[in-house]
Formats: sequence, structure tokens, C-alpha cells
Amino acid sequence: MSLFDDDFYSTRVSRRTRSAKKEEKPFSSRRRSSMKWSNTSIVVTSSLVSAIAVVLVFGMVTGFDRSGNTVSGASAPVSSLNAADPMDKTIQAAAKVRPAVVSIINEQSLPAFGNEDGGDASSGTEDSDSGLAQAALGSGFIFEKVKGKAHIITNYHVVADAEALKAVMSDGRTLDAKVVGKDQITDLAVLEIDGKGIDTVAEFGESDDLQAGQWVMAIGNPLGLSDSLSLGIVSKTKRVIPVSLSQDGVYDWEQEVIQIDASINQGNSGGPLINLDGKVVGINSMKVADFGVEGVGFAIPSHIAMPIVQSLLKNGKIDRPYLGVYTMDLDQYFAQQALGLGDPNADDSGDTGEDPDSSANPDTSTESDG
Repeated sequence: MSLFDDDFYSTRVSRRTRSAKKEEKPFSSRRRSSMKWSNTSIVVTSSLVSAIAVVLVFGMVTGFDRSGNTVSGASAPVSSLNAADPMDKTIQAAAKVRPAVVSIINEQSLPAFGNEDGGDASSGTEDSDSGLAQAALGSGFIFEKVKGKAHIITNYHVVADAEALKAVMSDGRTLDAKVVGKDQITDLAVLEIDGKGIDTVAEFGESDDLQAGQWVMAIGNPLGLSDSLSLGIVSKTKRVIPVSLSQDGVYDWEQEVIQIDASINQGNSGGPLINLDGKVVGINSMKVADFGVEGVGFAIPSHIAMPIVQSLLKNGKIDRPYLGVYTMDLDQYFAQQALGLGDPNADDSGDTGEDPDSSANPDTSTESDG
């Protein structure tokens, strides 16, 4: 007999143990049967839970679409684009604005060779009735109708030096246009045409709400190809670039613009830049025209353009103070002095740093209309 009165350390099964096992057999059988049923229940339950989880996850991914527009196999026809599809939105946005976009023809007495960023060069063809030649082509868009007249926004350089202006509508009609007001510094101009038969005007959006990477479209008359669209994104919502008004390399102004990668070509100037809601967020104005440069275009934001446009409608010009003092490069000045070349910015009297016709000169006083 061992120290501990049990069978843990013995391989021999006692009669007492065998008797106990015989008595417990019916209960053990029932227990195994119930355990077997429990395992089956667990398997069935797990399967149901897994199936429900798959349905829930699939529904969350697809959005539980109950519209009934299902596609079954390769034989199903291709349905129309969803309203949320960006491609479908571009079609709707373009259709909304295109009837309000016009082509601007700049006519002058002498054949011109195009104006900076403005339009296509003249072919030299003259209007036999007026004796004027087509000097440049540009774009514009109708933004309001007032008392039977329609007003058009375009760029200053599109209408610069024009003796006559014509607006070609999207339906092919050609109407005479006159300048209501223009401003060279902001490169904006407002024209007026007969509003008869014009039913569509462009709606302005908030250019302040633009985001980098947002889709936009440029509409206009590039190279004389009227009613053309180009699609791109906003590369930079706010870009400040220097502007030389006389194209002499001396910067006179800094313009805040929207940088886009949509194609902007000669003739697009003055056309609208629209978002996918069909609202004008900018006026296409310029591009970087240099060898090897692609997809760098600029548009004047609508929130900057509209106050200028309203002032042009009211006064026909923008009144600005003119100080007449300019800056100069002292290194260049002293270098030229050392070479005996004098000051290139000096007038005949030898004065420098001051416009003799400006208000800074006590002998004269002028007011610029911009």
C-alpha cells in the first residue's frame, strides 16, 4: 500500500475504480452525445455569423444600392454615367456654360500680327464694307443681361487698339460689340452687345473655394477654333506673377492668378474657367510661352475680377493714384557711371528716380485712368 491512498501512482486498476466506471457509463454516454450536438451547433452558428458579416461588409462597400440598376454578365448594356461621375459632370458643366461663351474679333485699319497672348495672327483679309482687317481673335462670355443689352467679360489685350469689335455667338450669329470699359493693369474689359435672342448667361462661382487638384475646364476660341474645351486641374490656387504692361522687361504690376494645367492657347484669352458645377471661377488670361514649357496657364480669379468689372460698368475705367516714383538697380547705375555711360533712367535734365509727368514732380500733376 502506498503512502497516498489513490491510484495515481499505480498502473493497476482496482475493482472499486472499475465498478465506479460501470456506474458512470450511462451518464458519460449522454454527456458525449450532448457534447456532439454542441459542436454541431457551434459550427452552424459560426457559419451563419460569417455569412451575415460578409453581407454587412459587402453592403457597406457598395452603399446598399437598391436602385435596381444591376449589371449581369457581359451581355448587360452599358448604362449612362452616374451623376456623381466626374466625366458626366464635365459634360453637364460644359453644356451649361457653352451657349454664353463668344468669340471676339478685333478689327483694325492695318493688318496686325496678333497681340501678346491675345489671339491668332491676322491673315490680312479685309472687310470690303468697312475697310478694316481682322487683327486678332479672342474669347469672352456673357455674364448678364440689362435692359435689352448683354454684357461680356474679356481681356484688355483682346480688345486693345481695336477700331471695331464683333462677337460671334455659339449659334453662329455675329453681332457688333462696343467697349463699356477696360483696364490694362488687371487685363480686363467689358463689352456690350444686343441682348435679343440671348437666353443663357454664365453664373459666377467662388474662386476662394478652389482647391489644388480640383478639376476645371477652359472654354474659348483657341487659334480661331471656336467653342473648344480643355480639361485640367488647379495646379496652384494663388500664384503671384510679375507683369510688364509694355512688354519691355520692366515689371509694372503683380497679378494674383490661378495656375492651371488645362491647355491655354492664343485665342483662349478672355474665356471662362469653370468648375464641375458649371460656374465661372476665373477668366483665362495668359500662359508661359517658352520652349519646353507645357501645362502652365493662368486665370484671373473671379473674386478679384468682379469688383473691377462692376467699376468698369459704372465708370468705364479704374481710377488709381499715381505716385510716379520708380526703383532702380544701384549696381547697374554705378557700373554705367564708371563706364561713363550715364544713367539710362535719367531724363534730359539729369533727374533720376522720378517721372517728370507724374504727381511726384512739383511742376506737373496728372491723373491716370489705368
